[in-house]
Amino acid sequence: MKLLQELFAQGILSEERVNELKKQMEKTSKTEEDIILARNIVSEDFLFNLKSKVSGIPLRTVKADHLPASVLDIIPEEAAINYKIASIEKGVEGKPNVVLVGMVYPENIEAQNALRFLANQENFAYQICLITPGNLLDILKQRKNITTETEKALKSLADESGKAINKTQNDLLNGSIAEDAPIIKMVMVMLRYAIEGNASDIHIEPGREKLNIRFRLNGILHSSLTLPLKVHLAVVARIKILSGLKIDENRIPQDGRFSVNINNKNIDFRVSTFPTLYGEKVELRVLDSSTGVRSFEELGLSGRNLEVIKTAIKKPFGMILFTGPTGSGKTTTQYAILRILNQDSVNIVTVEDPIEYSIDGINQSQVRPEIGYTFASGLRQILRQDPNIIMVGEIRDEETAGLAINAALTGHIVLSTLHTNSSVGVIPRLIDMGVRPFLIPSTLRVVISQRLVRTLCSHCKIKAKPTEKIKNYILEKIKSMPSSVKNAINIPELLFIYEAKGCEICGFTGYAGRIGLFEVFSMSDELAELIQNNPLESLIFKTAQKQGMLTMEQEGILKILNGQTTIEEVVRATEEK
Repeated sequence: MKLLQELFAQGILSEERVNELKKQMEKTSKTEEDIILARNIVSEDFLFNLKSKVSGIPLRTVKADHLPASVLDIIPEEAAINYKIASIEKGVEGKPNVVLVGMVYPENIEAQNALRFLANQENFAYQICLITPGNLLDILKQRKNITTETEKALKSLADESGKAINKTQNDLLNGSIAEDAPIIKMVMVMLRYAIEGNASDIHIEPGREKLNIRFRLNGILHSSLTLPLKVHLAVVARIKILSGLKIDENRIPQDGRFSVNINNKNIDFRVSTFPTLYGEKVELRVLDSSTGVRSFEELGLSGRNLEVIKTAIKKPFGMILFTGPTGSGKTTTQYAILRILNQDSVNIVTVEDPIEYSIDGINQSQVRPEIGYTFASGLRQILRQDPNIIMVGEIRDEETAGLAINAALTGHIVLSTLHTNSSVGVIPRLIDMGVRPFLIPSTLRVVISQRLVRTLCSHCKIKAKPTEKIKNYILEKIKSMPSSVKNAINIPELLFIYEAKGCEICGFTGYAGRIGLFEVFSMSDELAELIQNNPLESLIFKTAQKQGMLTMEQEGILKILNGQTTIEEVVRATEEK
């Protein structure tokens, strides 16, 4: 009766009214909350804020459509409905096995026992918070949305004999399927949920007994949906039709792309199929053109790195090279530079594999190795197209390297990528490819090496005192920074750094979006002499650092101090080098 007593203490209810409501509770076996809300005595938010104060359990307001299915599925739907509980976050306080569970009635012994049983069965620890009945209803609706839509499609697709599935697959193969067919709806549900959840990739993976659908959010893969394995062929066939691939070919990988309109936005998808033990795996890269081309600042470039790049792209000729593993954002940075260079007065021609984003004013070409159209042959043809600026997807061999160097020498700006672990590693790599050392300083303007880290959610990040170990780590990295950077850092501010907390806006992950860590190597007279006489990577690295180059780890420290990311993210990204 604590809530009724508290309302009485605040003068909202009279003693007579409290006694009346108590009697009604005894007759109907309803809770205090049910009685109070049914009679509109106070609002639901007011009541549960009061309940949080009385019980000492924190109240959380959860944005249901930001909760991934992998989190919602921790608590079975039946238990969620019966005991008014819901799993709303996984990995609380950085501990992967700790689940945050929202409860409408945490005082309910049966609900507590059920939660304890589930935790033992599924082997997870948990923390409890308070949620309102309305919020729980939103969570349950969100849970049903994708499940209900796919279940409807599945019900339409199959009967006990599986004839409907076979018919659908045959219809897909001969092109006679209707646009409102269940399998088409199922694929659209999958694509729509990926877009609405800001996923960058969709993985469709057949297993021994089921079809797994996983979304990549902020660089991390999450299980999002599980389907019966029998729909796998139909789903893959539909995606192949959309992307113009061979439906009857499942022995070799295929690549394609398609566009669909989702929520009044045209979204491109790059498709790759891959034969596995249990059938074709499909990977779809989401290419949202409205967010594809970003400014330097949005990418995370600042300070010396930004100035070096801006200076390099103003030069009338020379090479700008990018390094980093697949998925590190190299192409996005290239497009950001092309956006600046894209003027009516210049002819920009690219040869790519694949074309990530279509940009007006730029002539983009896709390599096709199966017919002999490679980076090398494409670059040779580009040089006959009167280009001012050339972008080559990747320098993979001696021929492409030679052509790119020659193009830079003859008055063209050339952008391309190389696979090396660091920016200075480009020098020995080019020499290994047969480029003469004396040609490198006169053609190479700048090398940009990068990785991606998750950025802290601006709505919920919190200040925290670093441990002695973390503080010493940061101070050690600051010591090795160039003086111009080191002197600008306010050491007393190291008493606090920022950490991920989690809220409904970021889906309780603590992170929202990604940003780049950059290592920008710029050519100088001293480095030019070193490259020609003694091109050892270690010597080039030390000289570049003396001239002000920041390593990715050092740049990560600056972003930690600015509250943009966490030390865990920087360590994760830079230890891969």
